[in-house]
Amino acid sequence: MTTGVRRRMGVEERRQQLIGVALELFSHRSPDEVSIDEIAAAAGISRPLVYHYFPGKQSLYEAALRRAADELAARFDEPREGPLGARLLRVMGRFFGFVDEHGPGFSALMRGGPAVGSSTTNAMIDEVRQAAYEQILDHLGVGEPPARLALVVRSWVSLAESTALLWLDGREIPRGELELQLVHDFAALMAVGAAYDPSMAQIVLRILADEPADGPFGELMGRLTGLAGALPVVPGPRTAVE
Repeated sequence: MTTGVRRRMGVEERRQQLIGVALELFSHRSPDEVSIDEIAAAAGISRPLVYHYFPGKQSLYEAALRRAADELAARFDEPREGPLGARLLRVMGRFFGFVDEHGPGFSALMRGGPAVGSSTTNAMIDEVRQAAYEQILDHLGVGEPPARLALVVRSWVSLAESTALLWLDGREIPRGELELQLVHDFAALMAVGAAYDPSMAQIVLRILADEPADGPFGELMGRLTGLAGALPVVPGPRTAVE
C-alpha cells in the first residue's frame, strides 16, 4: 500500500493518511505484529515523521480504533421501515462485513491488543456496544425499556460480539447462516423474556403481527414447528385409578 510519489500534505491530511494505512495493516494482522517502520514504509514517509504526528504506536492505534469504532457503530444504523426480522438481518450482514474485513484488528481489540487496559480504548468499545443497544431499542420502538428487556438486548449484543470472535477462528460456519442464526437468537431471547414479563409479551406480539411468513422470524417458527413435530410423544402422568 505504498503511495509511490511523495508529496507534501497538510497536518490533518497526513494524520488521516496514517490512520488509514494503520487500519489497512491492522485488517490483515494483529496490531501487535505491525511496526511503526511498516506503517511508515506503507505511507511512504520516514519513521521519525510518523512520530511527528503521533507520539507512539499506542496513540496511532487509538486513533485508528476511533475511526474503526465509529464505522462499526454506524453499521447498526438502519431505517425503521419494514419487518424487524429483515432489518436485523441487514444489520447483521453489515456487522459481519466489518468483522470479515477487519478480522485481526477486530479480534485484537476484543481479545487483547496494544491498547488493552487503556481507558480510552475501553470507552470506545463501550460506545460501540451502547450504540448497538440504543439502535435495537429504537427498532423495538421502546424508549425506557423494562429491566428484563434491557437485559435481553444487552445480552444479544454481547452474543453477536462473542459469536463473531469465535467465527474468526476458523470461519467453519457459512457467514450467511450465522447472520440468520443471530437474528433467530434475538427472537428466541425475546420470546423467553416475554414468558416472564407481560410488557415484553406485548412488544413481541406487536413485532410478530408485522412479520411475514417468509421472513427471518417466520422461518424460525417453521423450524421450531418442524422440530416439535419430530420429537417423540412423552405420555403424561397417569391420573385415573386402575
